[in-house]
Amino acid sequence: MGIIIRSDLSWADQVNYTDQKAWRVLRFVMHIVKKGNKNTKSLAYTSLVCPILEYGAACWDPYRECQISALDCVQNKAAKFVHHLGGSDWESLAQRRKIACMCALYKAYTSERVWKAIGDRLQAPSYLSRVDHHWKIRARKQRTDIGKYSFVNRSVADWNQLPEGAIGTSHGKTHIFKMRVRKV
Repeated sequence: MGIIIRSDLSWADQVNYTDQKAWRVLRFVMHIVKKGNKNTKSLAYTSLVCPILEYGAACWDPYRECQISALDCVQNKAAKFVHHLGGSDWESLAQRRKIACMCALYKAYTSERVWKAIGDRLQAPSYLSRVDHHWKIRARKQRTDIGKYSFVNRSVADWNQLPEGAIGTSHGKTHIFKMRVRKV
């Protein structure tokens, strides 16, 4: 499948592998499309390099700054290549991974078959305030960094901060949920 899982559930090997593979493909793209226009370069990056950086990222989303900056360095180099100045209108990789994590949690919450094992473990909190939405999920306390920074625990914190309108009543329609989360 292309995802490296270690016995201690550390994602360092996966992040390093993804970073190296993305650099190899980006160098190839830069070599092949160096005389192309801005749209061609952007299309080459988004179709060849971005999928490498985002494949399975909902699960292995890094939480250490050094790993995040290593992945962002690839996108920054691509932005310089495409726009010649470094500024781009692309979403940051961290934002894209956060949206992917939120969509994965949405699928688990709405009991989509593939995510059902995670969705069955999600519980409602014992207390809801007036400003909380009805789909709030109870955060679990973890003792290890692997547990604290797993995509489920990090996504639950972001999920609980969403406004009620972002989640809405469109269960099972991930693309609608993704549009609402992007607006927030």
